[in-house]
Amino acid sequence: MLEIKTAKTRKGKRELEKRAPKLVESGKKTLILHGTKTSGVLNAVLTQIYHLKKDNAVKFSRKNENVKPFEAGGETSLEFFSLKTDCSIFVYGSHSKKRPDNLVIGRTYDHHIYDLVEVGVENFKPMESFSYDKKLAPKEGSKPFIVFIGEGFEAVEELRHLKEVLLDLLRGEVVENLNLAGVDRAYVCAALSPNRVLFTHCALRLKKSGTVVPRMELEEVGPSMDFVIRRHRPPNESLRKEAMKTSREKPKKKEKNVKKDELKGKIGSIYIPDQKVGETALPYKAKGVKRERREAKGKNEKDENAPKRKKEDS
Repeated sequence: MLEIKTAKTRKGKRELEKRAPKLVESGKKTLILHGTKTSGVLNAVLTQIYHLKKDNAVKFSRKNENVKPFEAGGETSLEFFSLKTDCSIFVYGSHSKKRPDNLVIGRTYDHHIYDLVEVGVENFKPMESFSYDKKLAPKEGSKPFIVFIGEGFEAVEELRHLKEVLLDLLRGEVVENLNLAGVDRAYVCAALSPNRVLFTHCALRLKKSGTVVPRMELEEVGPSMDFVIRRHRPPNESLRKEAMKTSREKPKKKEKNVKKDELKGKIGSIYIPDQKVGETALPYKAKGVKRERREAKGKNEKDENAPKRKKEDS
């Protein structure tokens, strides 16, 4: 029988809690790795993707001979790396005569291969080849806009699949509210043909429009490349249903100082600190108060002088 190991330290327990299944998913970590042979263009592409996802990505620098996502038995090492790094999406680069500058983007479910999309990289332009105002450079970890242009993303199965994978790869953390002033980048994907997609990265410039919503201008900052779809493997229908299951129970936020009673219903407790009213200085002294104090002071002086006069008279 396999021995089940449990965490013995608090740090280990926290790590296990982070990896445990959640009702509301956090951002997906990305694993970036090389194949047996890569080209200079492909190495630059993987480096640029890692730069875009630097806040939530893991990059392996060594070559991996046993990783072959589309072949039977070639995904074992990949699933092990996914479990070790806790990454649910990966980008794998390889280069061969048959498939030059090849990029495989895939997702995992329960650290097993869920689906795969294979694309070829063409017309690559790195960030260094673009000239722009460095003040417009997007900040690391900022939330992006993702734009898909073209009817092919809804009509063509391969493009629809690529759209789902790119959304998971680029969207980052899932948030409910978004501050428009903090959005400084946009990923633009345009379907040029049923198997070709233009991908580019742009910076956002906000300008006055005379209304509450500012006018936005896009400035290309790179990288830019063409994705040519070669192969794709969608998930099984049974696996998709299992991965798409959601719980009806929603995570409840803890309410402090609140209790429920069967008769009175919801009861809340309010704690008010000691006001110390006696030590509080009055900001304004009315004239009537001053007059009363003068009269009281004069009366006290008369009372003090009265017994002395009696002694003198006696």
